[in-house]
Amino acid sequence: MGIRDTLFGRTKQVAPKLDNLFALPSAALTLESELDLIPSGQAGLLFKAGSGETTITTDEEIKDLLNFDESTGKIAITTDDLGFKWLVITDPDIETLVTRIHGANTSMVENGLGPRLLCAVFGFVPKTPPGDGAVRLVYLLKQGTFYPFAPTGPDQRDNELELRVRSFIGDDLPMEKDLTRWMALWNLPVN
Repeated sequence: MGIRDTLFGRTKQVAPKLDNLFALPSAALTLESELDLIPSGQAGLLFKAGSGETTITTDEEIKDLLNFDESTGKIAITTDDLGFKWLVITDPDIETLVTRIHGANTSMVENGLGPRLLCAVFGFVPKTPPGDGAVRLVYLLKQGTFYPFAPTGPDQRDNELELRVRSFIGDDLPMEKDLTRWMALWNLPVN
């Protein structure tokens, strides 16, 4: 960033940090052995559709950009109640979900959409219901860190379960230390 950028208040966009995603499959083993949580078979990528230098206006343009083969798993694109787009991938294998989310991130970055990427979410559910509840592991793309989110109702979350998850997988994954970044993501399309 140069002096002109500083004087005129321009900031440089932070590139997404994607490599930490690949630590998730080993953390999934820890979640299963310690908390009886298994992957739900769904993951999502949250991004801003918007306009700007690179514009994608339709769901078909997003699918074409990502060039996903749906024979190995289902994909869907939805818009949440705040107007953000979700790419939701369904596949029973956690390693495939991680690889596909990483691939989607990489494709979007390569096509100038990196600044629009917000987070990736991976669902975990009790192996033997009802268990302690479902958990979503949220990956903050610009931070390169994870945090657990355990919704229990429309506007409620299980903070105790979130902290337990962090205590068990903190050695497996880079966890977000700043709890103010552990944002609630209500009405997630990822189970």
